[in-house]
Amino acid sequence: MQSAAAIGLLRPCRAAPCQLSNPSPRSCGVGQPLLPPRGLRLSAVAPRAGFSAAAATRRIGLVPASPEQEERRQRGARDVAVAATTAAKAAGEAGGEEGGGLVKTLQLGALFGLWYLFNIYFNIYNKQVLKVFPYPINITNVQFAVGTVIALFMWITGILKRPKISGAQLAAILPLAMVHTMGNLFTNMSLGKVAVSFTHTIKAMEPFFSVLLSALFLGEMPTPFVVLSLVPIVGGVALASLTEASFNWAGFWSAMASNVTFQSRNVLSKKLMVKKEESLDNINLFSIITVMSFFLLAPVTLLTEGVKVTPTVLQSAGLNLKQIYTRSLLAAFCFHAYQQVSYMILARVSPVTHSVGNCVKRVVVIVTSVLFFRTPVSPINSLGTGIALAGVFLYSQLKRLKPKPKTA
Repeated sequence: MQSAAAIGLLRPCRAAPCQLSNPSPRSCGVGQPLLPPRGLRLSAVAPRAGFSAAAATRRIGLVPASPEQEERRQRGARDVAVAATTAAKAAGEAGGEEGGGLVKTLQLGALFGLWYLFNIYFNIYNKQVLKVFPYPINITNVQFAVGTVIALFMWITGILKRPKISGAQLAAILPLAMVHTMGNLFTNMSLGKVAVSFTHTIKAMEPFFSVLLSALFLGEMPTPFVVLSLVPIVGGVALASLTEASFNWAGFWSAMASNVTFQSRNVLSKKLMVKKEESLDNINLFSIITVMSFFLLAPVTLLTEGVKVTPTVLQSAGLNLKQIYTRSLLAAFCFHAYQQVSYMILARVSPVTHSVGNCVKRVVVIVTSVLFFRTPVSPINSLGTGIALAGVFLYSQLKRLKPKPKTA
């Protein structure tokens, strides 16, 4: 039986030849196209129509791909796979960075919370002990002793990498340890004489002494804006001092001396330029200073107040041994802990951010101490404290805008 094409029943269209892949009735001008039966093979029809098997196969797209085409197809598939993998990896890294950023933020927030909490408890327990046990040198040396034990424990257990330090470095650190010892001693002397809130209000004048000592010994001249920011600090402290109910000169000058010594430590650290090796980070440096301070203050304690923390002395004074020892040790632990956390924060943020955090910490300590000890505070006193702390905040912001020295 011959096909329809062979006997001439289908005439080709003038516009375009009839395609097997488009069996539309209108395309060839007939009512119903004559298609091969479902079971008929095209290879049997094409030869009778004058087409080769290869030509028929090529018309319906069954020609095998050339090696070049196959290679391009495989290369395209590989490119798509690589692109998909890269996109997935990038998405994963982006998600990881977002998650890592959130974790770091939470960790930093926790450190700030611990910094404030340890500082609050240190001031409360320390004040409670100093009120009934007026021996600030003994108390200060106990705090250094506890800090020494903590530092040795961290070095022995490997929690903190044991520093490798030379004799020359120890000699350079010694002046820092001396002023560190005096600064903490003067702070405790002030806390024993006046209210906690007043001591910390006076200590808000640290920026004033920092600018003064840096100009005198380092030649670092402040900008006019920085100088102007010191005006509310000094004025606020003066206003708070005039209206302070617990004011006395011993407590006032002790807090001032604490400001001078602590800022001298900062100036000395810049002037001596203590070279820190990889194993001597800020926490290790602070731990070494604490150990040195203990040995520096121990002979001073023996020559001045004597050892007053013995059970015999405390009982003869009618004091509760358990309460005194517990609160003294807690105060000493919080003292060392809040300073270590402070250095941990400083390693994660800029000095300006740390300074702002320190200003907020002082506000928190003042407010909590006033509430805890029910310290009488007048409106003028509160205003003076607020002005001083606002000046400290302004100073920390202006220090960030300080122009950098020009380099050749």
